[in-house]
Amino acid sequence: MDVQELSPREVAALLRAMLRTLEAELTALPSHVSAWRPRADEWCVHDVLGHLIESEKRGFAGRIRTLLTTADPYLPGWNQEEVARARDDGRRPLAALLQEFGDERRASIALVQGLSAADLDRAGTHQHVGQMSVRDLLHEWVHHDRNHVRQIFANVQAYAWPHMRNCQLFTTAHAL
Repeated sequence: MDVQELSPREVAALLRAMLRTLEAELTALPSHVSAWRPRADEWCVHDVLGHLIESEKRGFAGRIRTLLTTADPYLPGWNQEEVARARDDGRRPLAALLQEFGDERRASIALVQGLSAADLDRAGTHQHVGQMSVRDLLHEWVHHDRNHVRQIFANVQAYAWPHMRNCQLFTTAHAL
């Protein structure tokens, strides 16, 4: 099966769609749900959004900016759990996090829309995964976004689950 790569314009549209998805979901989400953790060691929605903010700065737009300005740079990793603890987003208002993410994401969309064909081949060496190009990062960005929106949706589903009572059978027994 031949799969065509996404163009920067298509990636920018998908980044914009993710922002809209998060804005729609998170502005409707009650604070007692967004701050809830499925387990003590799992992220609440605030933490996931904080991770997306840091990923925007450090992992995607930040790395792309480095690749565009430096020949064959070394790209260090970062400890996501340590950064999440330091950010302490579970205590921050969700609206403030969403605003911060939106500001970062809009700047990222502009960055991606401005990429040329030659920019896509600019590459560096990541501390853990080795050689990576702007092209690679664009595709991983789309993938990463969807993993975390799924995580947010899973948190909301897990919150609703115990309150479904017998309606849980619709999910577990495929009852109609």
